[in-house]
Amino acid sequence: MSFNSGSDHDEDEVVSAINTTPLVDVMLVLLIIFLITIPVATHTVKVNLPVDRNHPTQTKAGNIVLAVMADGQAYWNEQPITDHAEMVSKLTQAAGQKPQPQIQIRGDGAAKYADIGPIIAACQEAGIAHVDFITVPPHS
Repeated sequence: MSFNSGSDHDEDEVVSAINTTPLVDVMLVLLIIFLITIPVATHTVKVNLPVDRNHPTQTKAGNIVLAVMADGQAYWNEQPITDHAEMVSKLTQAAGQKPQPQIQIRGDGAAKYADIGPIIAACQEAGIAHVDFITVPPHS
């Protein structure tokens, strides 16, 4: 003979309490995984990064402004440049001057790096020691 303290419908009741033990177990496992992997992910090669020196550029009469429009057209001061060889020859002449004139690259905001990159390479090829990028100062 068995003793039944309640009716049969007690067994059919839905338990409305949420068992949080599996959730806590999963969170602890994730915490341990993150604690182990984060130090590994932050180890990188030590590099001395350049320090930002943002001083206003002084415009002098001998400065050379290389402008790049959004369509990729390059200008030497205000004269259009037709090809890479012409730019390298002009930059080589400028590099031979003592002191070297300041080269300022003004790129349109919509210009692609593929249009500005060859100008930087031409400056390096010609032996220009210092190249400035002219930008709009940030709003403060």
